Amino acid sequence: MAVYEGPVQALIDELGRLPGIGPKSAQRIAYYLLKAAPEDANRLAHAITEAKARVRWCTRCFNVAEGELCAFCRDDRRDPTLVCVVEEPRDIVAVERTHEFHGRYHVLQGAISPIEGIGPEQLRVKELVRRVGEEDVTEVILATNPNIEGEATAMYLAKLLKPLGLRVTRIASGLPVGGDLEYADEVTLGRALEGRREVDA
Repeated sequence: MAVYEGPVQALIDELGRLPGIGPKSAQRIAYYLLKAAPEDANRLAHAITEAKARVRWCTRCFNVAEGELCAFCRDDRRDPTLVCVVEEPRDIVAVERTHEFHGRYHVLQGAISPIEGIGPEQLRVKELVRRVGEEDVTEVILATNPNIEGEATAMYLAKLLKPLGLRVTRIASGLPVGGDLEYADEVTLGRALEGRREVDA
């Protein structure tokens, strides 16, 4: 038997299906929405239905887009010879915050994960290879996450793209600014040593 009235339990169940929201958080959000003014709840519902109705995947890079192409693909000021490969659209936001990258993107929409049954066929890999062949891309930057899945994806893509005569690079990963060496794990520290640069005196 459900603890709550039908619609309340249904709301909690649906909220609980969202990533990162456990049963307690789902309950808290549900009660917040029930106490909120009707116009606030309706505004949220409208935003969700509008996003689902109007947002789709960019036909070139598979970022979120309102039209056929996303804002980055439509921007003529961006360097079309440089493509940064990321796992998810939200990773673009992180790269853009650096103000260091002025090329275009390609979103894989995931990473290779045999445990979850995700192989290259489930990702936008074919589209990346086709795009590199059709466009004047000279460098592909692999900006997948520095975890097991991200590393496996980067290695797979490097093997696939290198024979095409491209420059294939991987983002360096290492110690965060303000971090202490004694707290760094060996993988992070090893990566920081690998990615070391010449010091300008």
